[in-house]
Amino acid sequence: MRTNLRFGSVALLALPLVGAGLSLARAKTVTVHQAAPATQFVLFDATFRYTQSDAENSLPSKSHYYIYGYRLNQKRPRNWTSPVDFRNGTVHIRMEVLERPESGEPTQWSLCYIPNRGQGNGYGCTGTDRYTTKGVYEKDVSMTAFWENNGIVWSEGIKQMDLVIKDKDGNKIHTRSDQEKFVPTKVRFTMVQVAAGAKYDPNLVPNIPHTTR
Repeated sequence: MRTNLRFGSVALLALPLVGAGLSLARAKTVTVHQAAPATQFVLFDATFRYTQSDAENSLPSKSHYYIYGYRLNQKRPRNWTSPVDFRNGTVHIRMEVLERPESGEPTQWSLCYIPNRGQGNGYGCTGTDRYTTKGVYEKDVSMTAFWENNGIVWSEGIKQMDLVIKDKDGNKIHTRSDQEKFVPTKVRFTMVQVAAGAKYDPNLVPNIPHTTR
């Protein structure tokens, strides 16, 4: 049906738009689903054998084993404070002792964060518990609780990890006359950084059995 509209001497025809070959596009609301920021990442996963020669000759410091370059997760964040806060989170330490002397001598490792930029002491260290036998040992450590954790500018990230083998009293084993009680040993370390407010999820860590000793 056509409707004539007159304004003065001009007649206008009001036609259905579809009939005139026109169409109206309906506006649609499109929801874009963005992946939530990861709340944990593997800092490194390293398996190595360590001997008396390694303890006595590691440079620049004895009784050390160094993790850097490609052995650190190349996709680790530069800034550990934002947009995800790993600085105030936790670190899940998984140590698998594959070989060690059957001396029963308590052993431990310090695990030291070496920053791109330090302050004060210039680095900070967490560590394993003491152990005497082969097996898997796991624990969670607050990133604000370990030794000299404030010696790191966390917004500038980490460039290296220093792993230091020690006796039960914290002495580096190269100072011992009975190193055969500690080495040779073969260990696997997996360190997983977990964001503040999040909980470690072993199902997100590849290539490890999810058992605790």
